[in-house]
Amino acid sequence: MTSAADNEMFNVDELVAPAWLNTQFLEEVLIEHGKTPELKVVDVKISPASVKGDHYASVMFRALVSYTTQAGDQSKSLIIKTMPEQEGHKKDMVGSSQIFVTEIGMYTKALPKFEEMLREAGDNTKLYVPCIYHSLEPRQVMIFEDLLPEGYTIIRKRDPTVAELKTAFQKLAKWHACSFKVLNEQPDFLQEFKYGLFTMHSVLETSYFTAGMGTFIGLLEEIPEFRKYVPHFNKIKADYVHQMRAIFREYYENRKPNGYYVLGHCDFHARNMMFKHKEDGSVEDVMLLDFQMSNICPITSDIIYSVYMLMGPEERHNNYKELIDYYFSEFLATLQKIGYKGELPTSAEFWKKISQHKICDFFLVSTFLPMMGCLQLKDFDPVELMQKEEARKPLYRLDSYVKDIKFLLARYEEQGYFE
Repeated sequence: MTSAADNEMFNVDELVAPAWLNTQFLEEVLIEHGKTPELKVVDVKISPASVKGDHYASVMFRALVSYTTQAGDQSKSLIIKTMPEQEGHKKDMVGSSQIFVTEIGMYTKALPKFEEMLREAGDNTKLYVPCIYHSLEPRQVMIFEDLLPEGYTIIRKRDPTVAELKTAFQKLAKWHACSFKVLNEQPDFLQEFKYGLFTMHSVLETSYFTAGMGTFIGLLEEIPEFRKYVPHFNKIKADYVHQMRAIFREYYENRKPNGYYVLGHCDFHARNMMFKHKEDGSVEDVMLLDFQMSNICPITSDIIYSVYMLMGPEERHNNYKELIDYYFSEFLATLQKIGYKGELPTSAEFWKKISQHKICDFFLVSTFLPMMGCLQLKDFDPVELMQKEEARKPLYRLDSYVKDIKFLLARYEEQGYFE
């Protein structure tokens, strides 16, 4: 029985586990994983694995499994990730997508390859948490070892610190560098990773993506000091989503020479990573999670995304260039470490590409960034926010958001983004 507090804290479709997620299923998974035919599950406790706002596309449960083997009584905490089964917006949006095909490929092919490249170079960085089971039929399911017992936690009630951001950027840089080398030397190896947010027609047609700019312009018109920016955003209103899609699909549809393409995470935000800290509070490690949207894209995609979806206002305003330069230095260092033989990307060209992809800034500041404000609210329904413009409008009027865009609009102007 769930309480009213549970109903407010967790996604509705994660309050009750589906019937197939039972003792027999988990026993079969653990027997197969451990090659222990004598294993018997004696107890299973299932609960939601995340809270509202952590994710949207999939459904996640935590299972604390008690079992016996020849070695005695044991227990293991598992994270089960599956597709939405309840009828509604979430199922309609992702039900026919390739997100599980992509993520299974990331865990079984791409990330193991990148880790192997790093090991051969003497780098023991761990890029992913073990996936102990996966299937596409009869249902799409992935099961992972739970990182909570190992001391990893998700940052929820604060923004990541500079040290945490650097740890996350360092890991992303190593992953990007490995994929950059593979794409240049074995381009066919990663060609299956061609599905992402901008190949999902159900996503592109939802009002969350198509109405954001109009709501944003409405805010600009309300505030006298912002009105001068209205013509710039009116110019791109009709096709800004299509311009975003063109950037994310560039590798497949309009590949450019020296385009700096990588296999991107493509949803690089704080809820998609778990941090581990030492006793003194310093950062020991970060584990990146949720690779359902990963696909081959320009190197700028994850980086621009991170400015709005990973950094808090303080770092976004004051440290963003230093943090991005740190990422790029780690990217270059890793390319050299793993023996990349081609011409190294340059910082000047990298920053030039970031400015060329300014439409990503405009999309994120007008459509995704306001949603970060929902995390400040006591009660919110992610499904309602995704579906109803009226539910999203108050997020554009939060003082924190208005203050943020005041700074960002001035920076865009200074950088010549409106010319």
